[in-house]
Amino acid sequence: MKEEFFIKQFKNKYIGDDGAIINEKWKMKNGKWIVASDSFFENIHFKRKWFRLDEISYKASLVNISDIIVMNAKPKYALINIGFPKSLSLKEIELLANGFKKAADEYNYEIIGGDTIRNDKIAISMTFMGVSNRPVFRKAKLDEYVAFTGDLGSVKKNLQILLRGEKISKNSKFIKPLLRDKFFYKVSKYITAACDISDGLFKELERISKISNVDFEFFKKFNKRIGCSGEEYEILFTFPKKNLSVIKNISKLTRTPITVFAVTKRGRFKSVCPENHF
Repeated sequence: MKEEFFIKQFKNKYIGDDGAIINEKWKMKNGKWIVASDSFFENIHFKRKWFRLDEISYKASLVNISDIIVMNAKPKYALINIGFPKSLSLKEIELLANGFKKAADEYNYEIIGGDTIRNDKIAISMTFMGVSNRPVFRKAKLDEYVAFTGDLGSVKKNLQILLRGEKISKNSKFIKPLLRDKFFYKVSKYITAACDISDGLFKELERISKISNVDFEFFKKFNKRIGCSGEEYEILFTFPKKNLSVIKNISKLTRTPITVFAVTKRGRFKSVCPENHF
């Protein structure tokens, strides 16, 4: 009964069979499908007492949308696999569904199916399909500037506050990640590499380093509170030095603060951060 009730919250032509058939009516020149998947599990990524149910499903959606955006794609479809406890009431299940629907409305994609199971804890796994005419990857080049959007460090700080049993603002990026889609879609043609900062600045730099065979010469230093703050979902990117002025202009136009902090060089970079998930 609860499984059927949850599924009925997402009414569209795709849900009802064993699979969804997608018939695209619009054409793309050199367009590519981008597929990304991520999970959001109770007591690994969050504790129930920290979030309303709709905040849990909304953040689970944004975490996945962030991956689509940073590939320079726009989300089109999503699949939801979810496990939830038997103890959840129909009202609570409806609230959980509302968070998924809110994100879908805001970012203009359709939820086309998935699976539901009974579980001891809330466990969400989502798969997104997006479309990009020019995907952006993590492979940087030598002698490029390195930058990130927004400010880093507040998420780690707020997580520590929650772990002490205290409360944080509902506007915290830990509750509601701030995605930079308007900035990124405009700046994408001027950058070389990008990824979202899901596991901390230093960890993402290590990933870019491994893929690109580069190190980083910092001209701004960051402590571990900033460099190891995970689940920020700000955007880390590299770009040719000649594009600095146009990127700063886009930053101003979209009211997106950026910090240019390093330049790529030969070598390898190693993160000093522990794993983020508690």
